[in-house]
Amino acid sequence: MKRLIVLLGVAGVSLSAVFVRWSTAPSLVLAFYRMAFSALLLAPLAFARRAEFRELRRRELGLSLLSGAFLGIHFSCYFESLRWTSIAAAVVLVDTEVLFVALASALILRKKLSRRAWTAVLLAFGGGVAVALADAGGGGGAALRGNVFALTGSVCMAVYTMLGAVCRRRLSTTVYTTLVYSAAAVTVLSAALMGGLALAGWGPVNLLAGLGMAVFCTLLGHSVFSWGLKYLPPAFVSTAKLLEPVFASVWGLLLFGERPGVLVILGGGVILLGIALYSREDA
Repeated sequence: MKRLIVLLGVAGVSLSAVFVRWSTAPSLVLAFYRMAFSALLLAPLAFARRAEFRELRRRELGLSLLSGAFLGIHFSCYFESLRWTSIAAAVVLVDTEVLFVALASALILRKKLSRRAWTAVLLAFGGGVAVALADAGGGGGAALRGNVFALTGSVCMAVYTMLGAVCRRRLSTTVYTTLVYSAAAVTVLSAALMGGLALAGWGPVNLLAGLGMAVFCTLLGHSVFSWGLKYLPPAFVSTAKLLEPVFASVWGLLLFGERPGVLVILGGGVILLGIALYSREDA
């Protein structure tokens, strides 16, 4: 039953691309809606943990807020990528985050990676190049632009993950996610206001899209992964998350008639193989 719940969480996360495609608001506005709704929905739980907030150390607070800023940029880039490229390409590329974490661990933290880990990184890198360049020719400049946004979002997610690993050593999930979601909302709000974007007037469909992502993708998606790690092997949770591009591609085909190209499918398969290899190495 616990494994089924995790798989349902993966299905929930995969709906993010669908909500973005249904929306009409700019990516920054949509990212603000998602993060603001997520923070508001967590508010009752956060209030119950108010004593822990009072005990926050300055370093923990600063790193949590910085982590949230990168999460906000991640969602903004990911949503923007879906405006330009296919759902399959965007989701596969944005899910390469774990490989950027591996590279940063080796190059910055001087963590020694095994031969299998480096093989996984190189496989995912090669697959990522194939997907990113899949539509570069034949007037596919827009798709290439979307793929670059997706990769940028992946790098930001990697930074968010590494900062979070430090913060979560002492902070509870509720306190950390409340700080992160609030900081992400403020970050994209600031960017939207500096860009002269109006936050209101985009119609109910965009508010519902933001609320839908907050409920299904954030609270019933990413939060389920955190819950699952308490009861299931990390290798299973990591491997289960590899189904997100599959689910998202199916949604794209059924709802929007998107058929990923051969190079996207092959490159995506190589990426998922690389991520699977590294997940087993790091389990």
